[in-house]
Amino acid sequence: MGSLKDRIASDLREAMKARDRLRADTLRSAISGFTYKRGETGTEPTDAEELDVVRRLVKQRADSIEEFEKAGRTELAQKERAEREVLLAYLPQQKSAGEVRAVVAAALAALPAGERSQGTVMKAVMPQLRGLADGKLVAEIVQEALKAGESK
Repeated sequence: MGSLKDRIASDLREAMKARDRLRADTLRSAISGFTYKRGETGTEPTDAEELDVVRRLVKQRADSIEEFEKAGRTELAQKERAEREVLLAYLPQQKSAGEVRAVVAAALAALPAGERSQGTVMKAVMPQLRGLADGKLVAEIVQEALKAGESK
């Protein structure tokens, strides 16, 4: 299998043939992101940079969904949700909340009691979870674990 960019370009051609406008427009935004990244760095994006581009597009969609729902624009939120689903298919499988809790628990066990702050725990777990779990979810689980540890 080629790079993520090659896979998306191939899927874009298929979406265009099938006249799947939503999918085609969404994949075009990813190709555009890769082109922008190439312009920034002056070189072809690495596999990791391509994944970062897609992650950023997914995050943008999630932020837009939240804003559209606050504004009562459900039709726009639905469109963003559909685009987000298209993009999520190109990212590695996300870890479940239970899997994230296990990583956080292991990190907490490895840290001395005096160094258990949200910042130090996040620094310990994010390298393991980057791209595999939403940062917001990780932060919530870290806060939850720290509160549970305090109440013991």
